[in-house]
Amino acid sequence: MKILLLGSGGRESALAWKISQSPLTDALFIAPGNGGTDQYGTNVAIKPLDFEAVRKFTADNAIDMIVVGNEDPLVEGIYDYMKSQMPEVLVVGPSKAGAMLEGSKDFAKKFMTDMNIPTARYQSFTKETADEGCEFLGTLKAPYVLKADGLAAGKGVLIINDLEEARKSLREMLSGMFGGASATVVVEEYLSGIECSVFVLTDGNGGYRILPVAKDYKRIGEGDTGLNTGGMGAVSPVPFADAAFMEKVEERIIRPTIKGLLDAGITYRGFIFLGLINVESNPMVIEYNVRMGDPETEAVMLRVDSDLVELMKAAAEGNLGDLELRHSPMAAATVMMVSGGYPGSYPKGKAITGIENVTDSIVFHAGTARDAQGSLVTSGGRVLAASSLGKTLEEALAKSYASVGKINFDGAYFRRDIGRDVMA
Repeated sequence: MKILLLGSGGRESALAWKISQSPLTDALFIAPGNGGTDQYGTNVAIKPLDFEAVRKFTADNAIDMIVVGNEDPLVEGIYDYMKSQMPEVLVVGPSKAGAMLEGSKDFAKKFMTDMNIPTARYQSFTKETADEGCEFLGTLKAPYVLKADGLAAGKGVLIINDLEEARKSLREMLSGMFGGASATVVVEEYLSGIECSVFVLTDGNGGYRILPVAKDYKRIGEGDTGLNTGGMGAVSPVPFADAAFMEKVEERIIRPTIKGLLDAGITYRGFIFLGLINVESNPMVIEYNVRMGDPETEAVMLRVDSDLVELMKAAAEGNLGDLELRHSPMAAATVMMVSGGYPGSYPKGKAITGIENVTDSIVFHAGTARDAQGSLVTSGGRVLAASSLGKTLEEALAKSYASVGKINFDGAYFRRDIGRDVMA
């Protein structure tokens, strides 16, 4: 098969690494890719949101399957566009209607309510109903959770301890704090517990497979302090997500989600990301994403023993059948190296050295590029992900941290406590 992977981050690096191992893969193209994805395939200077350019490249290069890495093209309807233009091409990802699970927090909450899927109590508000929103906040206990309805580059969620500050922030969000993404704001009760990420591959006809469970670390500072980031690391498996917990996840969340999509006539052939929280041994949904997570993918892919291309092809064709998704018994850990200043402003173009000295980990590239001389430089906030397997989580983390210690770029920062909370 000739495969086109859309995206440029660490998630796409890990997917490219896994796709390149499949005997079904004849050629892999990554659009646009980054400074490291070219070791798994051919980078192509196409923006995933340029649907016409994607279609033309697909036609010119006889692409058999498109794997959509990030959410933006899915929410904008690339599945529908490609199916209308080239119905014979397989697309791994949901239709535009299915992508609303991530594209609209309000849609997702209504969907969960309709399907009796456990989630936090909520109400949604617009500028016209801001006063009612402020009243609703008064019925909740601190801290207060405010979520922009639309995509806001991972920055559209505020968690505020003071009621008056929450009311002020609600009005600011509705007045354009996150542009059109916060024209509607979801206000919900705060859930206390420990989070994990569950990934499901579904074929749109009721078939699904559950990938290895992971936990990511969003805050910039150790001890989960400071600003939210796109993710500072991840571990898999998650000790509390045992067989009993996962049985509840499957019964109360996964099956109703699949049924709800089918009942609504929504085409969904791809990955569903369940952002869950463990509340007194009961799973509740914080959010849906309509693709794999980042940086969780950089850990999860190491633990997938099956042929991912075979599974994605079957899902895109609408028939997972009896294909098995095998999990490695090994543990995986990812530690993210980020630019100094991230998640605020940060410099780019810093020379990266030492990756060639790493032997016990796979270094997935995220925010990297090649300069005019072909040397590797930083080009983003999250730069590299050192991912490792071990017999235990401790062993996997020790390998990743040892590998991070061999890599250098000016201003490099990483958290030193990834996984510590689940190993206690």
